[in-house]
Amino acid sequence: MTDTNRVFIFDTTLRDGEQSPGATMSHAEKLEIAQMLDEMGVDIIEAGFPIASEGDFAAVSEIARQAQNAVICGLARAQLPDIDRAWEAVKHARRPRIHTFIGTSPLHRAIPNLDMDQMADRIHETVTHARNLCEDVQWSPMDATRTEHDYLCRVVEIAIKAGATTINIPDTVGYTAPRESADLIRMLLTRVPGADKVVFATHCHNDLGMATANSLAAVEAGARQIECTINGLGERAGNTALEEVVMALKVRHDIMPYTTAIDTTKIIGLSRRVSQVSGFPVQFNKAIVGKNAFLHESGIHQDGVLKNVETFEIMKPADIGLNEANIAMGKHSGRAALRAKLKDLGYELGDNQLKDIFVRFKTLADRKKEVFDEDLVALMQDSTANTDSDHLQVRKLRVVCGGGEPAIANLTMSVGDEEKTVERQGDGPVDAAFACVNALFDHSATLQLYQVHAVTEGTDAQATVSVRLEEDGRIATGQAADTDTILASVKAYVGALNRLLVRRQKTAPDSDSKTVSMYSH
Repeated sequence: MTDTNRVFIFDTTLRDGEQSPGATMSHAEKLEIAQMLDEMGVDIIEAGFPIASEGDFAAVSEIARQAQNAVICGLARAQLPDIDRAWEAVKHARRPRIHTFIGTSPLHRAIPNLDMDQMADRIHETVTHARNLCEDVQWSPMDATRTEHDYLCRVVEIAIKAGATTINIPDTVGYTAPRESADLIRMLLTRVPGADKVVFATHCHNDLGMATANSLAAVEAGARQIECTINGLGERAGNTALEEVVMALKVRHDIMPYTTAIDTTKIIGLSRRVSQVSGFPVQFNKAIVGKNAFLHESGIHQDGVLKNVETFEIMKPADIGLNEANIAMGKHSGRAALRAKLKDLGYELGDNQLKDIFVRFKTLADRKKEVFDEDLVALMQDSTANTDSDHLQVRKLRVVCGGGEPAIANLTMSVGDEEKTVERQGDGPVDAAFACVNALFDHSATLQLYQVHAVTEGTDAQATVSVRLEEDGRIATGQAADTDTILASVKAYVGALNRLLVRRQKTAPDSDSKTVSMYSH
């Protein structure tokens, strides 16, 4: 590096983020997210885990071919077949990288049943093999923050001598604290021969809510690559959130004089799209990208912001690509206005997409007095529901409830090429409607989560419904929005079932790959 204050952003939304239970993305969705990351200025995109499945391999390969600027990285265990498979997937990229890892803490050394010397030999062999294939090799000691310091220094030195160009230090279980994160990086830079010749990276999980703080502390100590995901997506409590570290470095450049290549105006669009395709809603008070991040309800706050926005806002909404004027659209608005408004909200639409969304917008506008920004975001998030490729599609729903009688739902739904209708009773309208879905499509999935959020205020507000299902260890989520809460609930439920069907059809990884997916850093 020529600029010692340049921090590289390594996005692992498509790999570590997708490991979050229920966050599986389709092939087309992965390609779309990768393109958006590339255009935003992400330096390295970890596109997937190629040996895990044929689907992962195909996605990484296609992303490698299409990427214009970013380094495209494939993950591999410390096994030669994994590394070969990763290379096959990324080799067509303009800038390919192999990322190989092995668990080095006492707990993780027990998984492959290797002693310290055997593991050291494995690291030397696999990193050397990766470097013989690819000039850009990243190596990670999984669970580094719970690895003995002497041994960590030993294996990092081995990896550097074997040809690793980036050394990533993962806090795999979100155990460490900011001071420890900084001290660990300083210790490695001081004690390991050749440490000044490679880039040190930090990869933090958020189990104790310190992922962003730990990442920034590591940068201050000398790390120059941050591994992160959009919206902090990831298994358990998630990963370091890209938007948080990038905006922290931008806003507090006075005390953290580091730069990234990220076009921050693209943050909100990516956040919303990742939320949409993963089925994971962004919590309202999430830093940077939450719905309430730039809203003020307190009278004192409102008065202060009206006089001087800097009294209660440390960054501008426009800095992340958020439209500052929440102007209502209505049924008289035209296509050009809708396209412009959606562009302000971070959505670039082709003519065919706009045509479909415009029809949905007009339908919504006929049912609501005013259509606000939040309504349009919900409309976009719901726009992929019931596509032609979905096996299950909701056609018509009628629900009768009240008067002390059980709720009765009548549902018409397409199941493949066949349209079916059924009527069922339930303990409330949602229960009755879900019973109809279960009657029309036999499955063993259990409902793990059902959430309803009002998009805006008022009795005509759209409801966004999130559903999470589990079936034989597979988890899938569905989201839908509608002014009819019951209809939105059924759409979300059916959407989750469609995702489960996709997961059933995916080629299952081998037994070792399944184990790794549980432990990968």
